[in-house]
Amino acid sequence: MIYIETERLILRPYKQEDVAAFIRLNSDPEVMRYFLEKKTPEESEVMMQKFNRNIEADGFGAFAVEEKATQQFIGFIGLNTFTFEMDFAPAVEVLWRLLPEFWNKGYATEGAKACLDFAQKQLNLNRVYAFTTVSNKASEQVMIKSGMTYVKNFNHPLVPVDHPLLEHKLYVKEYN
Repeated sequence: MIYIETERLILRPYKQEDVAAFIRLNSDPEVMRYFLEKKTPEESEVMMQKFNRNIEADGFGAFAVEEKATQQFIGFIGLNTFTFEMDFAPAVEVLWRLLPEFWNKGYATEGAKACLDFAQKQLNLNRVYAFTTVSNKASEQVMIKSGMTYVKNFNHPLVPVDHPLLEHKLYVKEYN
């Protein structure tokens, strides 16, 4: 089943044949440099199953992304409900993670824009957030190109206080 389709991408639930690439995505040092740790193969499989359960239960989630031209799994883009202790939570975020060979092609922005549109038109949300560590300039550019507005910097409550990834930038897309 396809949930969201763009000119070049299909956002859908995960298939068994996505497992190897999903594991590679979450264990790649370059992909995971802005996260606390890489995922083990077992953690990635559990994560993928959780993503599918969320999609099935809620009608949205962190979708598998398939490149239309090749029908190849290239990463995930989607919407996620976060509940950590912050003045803007609980809320829905748009998120993305792509394999490095698919960076700098506009795929993250294309998928994020489609998810923001889906959030407004299908889910009737008033706002969607996105956040990243202050050093992740590429993700921040996706937020800007997706029409999101900078809100503030904040210390992520799930990151240790002495960790270099503690400070994050928060962006929002608001719908009237």
